[in-house]
Amino acid sequence: MRADRLVLGLFGVASALNVIAAGVESRPLDWATKPLLLPLLALWFYLYHRSRGLVPTTGILAALLFSWAGDVALQFEGTTAFIIGMALFGTAHVCYVTTFVRHGALSRLRAWPMLLVPIGYAVFLVGALSWLWPALSEAGLALPMAVYGTLLSSTAALAAAFGWRTALGGALFLISDLLIAVRVADAFTIPGPQIWVMLTYVLAQFLLATGWVARRAR
Repeated sequence: MRADRLVLGLFGVASALNVIAAGVESRPLDWATKPLLLPLLALWFYLYHRSRGLVPTTGILAALLFSWAGDVALQFEGTTAFIIGMALFGTAHVCYVTTFVRHGALSRLRAWPMLLVPIGYAVFLVGALSWLWPALSEAGLALPMAVYGTLLSSTAALAAAFGWRTALGGALFLISDLLIAVRVADAFTIPGPQIWVMLTYVLAQFLLATGWVARRAR
């Protein structure tokens, strides 16, 4: 078995265990698996490119590693850890956005009907912020969330320029973080096991990375 496939398999196992940890609310299992997710995905991304004589896209690698740092920060409790985690994830989105723009996302999204994608995400962002703003203001997180939401929406919109996988990955990333914002604002509680944040997040990062690889392969 090639090394990149083995690493991707390990990522799948770690992801499944982490989603289970979220469902059963096992903090030890969460701490044991969550810090492994993005390093494994980043290692797969690197090995896949190297096995084919390609240079890995630095911006995507950086986005995955900053996301890993954000994951670790958010495992700690408290507002300070949350702000640090949000800043690290914001940096990851800057890496995604910069990479997508450098590879021609803006020119692709200017053409009709693709223009509807950034417009739709902008409308969605304004609506979500309007809904959550009062509660986020009370928590002192309204402005940081607005900045982060803009970066997140930009990633989601620009990712749509490179195929269905990256488009779906960007959308799931937005959904995952919206669920976190809803939880922070105490605006809505999803019934059942609390797996949706991690499930959508893991799928989002997987689809962004593999979608980018598929694009380069074409």
